[in-house]
Amino acid sequence: MIGAIIGDIVGSRFEWDNHRSKDFELLIDKCFFTDDSVMSLALCDALLKSKPDRSDLGLLAVNSMQSVGRPYPHCGYGGRFYHWMYSDNPQPYHSFGNGAAMRVSGCAYVAASLDEVKLLSKAVTEVTHDHPEGIKGAEATAIAAFLALTGSSMSEIQKYITDNYYTLDFTLDEIRDSYRFNETCQNTVPQALQAFFESVSFEDAIRNAISIGGDSDTLAAITGGVAEAYYGVSQGIRAKALSYLDARLLAILTNFEKKYPAKTQNTTV
Repeated sequence: MIGAIIGDIVGSRFEWDNHRSKDFELLIDKCFFTDDSVMSLALCDALLKSKPDRSDLGLLAVNSMQSVGRPYPHCGYGGRFYHWMYSDNPQPYHSFGNGAAMRVSGCAYVAASLDEVKLLSKAVTEVTHDHPEGIKGAEATAIAAFLALTGSSMSEIQKYITDNYYTLDFTLDEIRDSYRFNETCQNTVPQALQAFFESVSFEDAIRNAISIGGDSDTLAAITGGVAEAYYGVSQGIRAKALSYLDARLLAILTNFEKKYPAKTQNTTV
């Protein structure tokens, strides 16, 4: 879970000022958390509160996203999601925006099977992003993280994604100069996953994601959620990232990790 938050914080300063290189300081004073972190933690809150059969997860996702998210009106919500956030009668709005994928990595830690990952991902996604591409983007992200957590190799994860979700027929070098800001799942999730597939460490995955430009915080959040599940995160990067969260958000993360521990760094991968 912390991987998505780290990616968001690292990418925050590059969203409107893209940096098409892997050479940059990772976490500096100009970094901050955005809606990607807030909503990722909101869904963790919902997952913690849901019944064992998850029958109430959709309703809890709505309640948690609104209760956790409303105190942060300026954290970067998109226009339609902002309206949903402050609505007294929030309804899905047929979105395929990449916000569906950036917030879903917690599902990978809670699920016990691929089928459960899909169930959880859909339940927390369709309350806003009920377009098939929105549901697909979130599911692909959660599935990749789950496979990483449960011991699949990089090539096995990549094969599952290409067989079932996206044709990754490009390299980062091929798109780095031409890729532009895009808020759709179908033009964010494949690029974010490719940033993971071309990585050699958690930090390298985040640097890959930033280096292609685009919607940098969301790209890196998606990449980071999967990369943490595969590599783990060093204590140094983790500690620095936690310093950006306020007490309210940190408490949610702490409670989630008590039940679903973070992946520790694996130096052999």
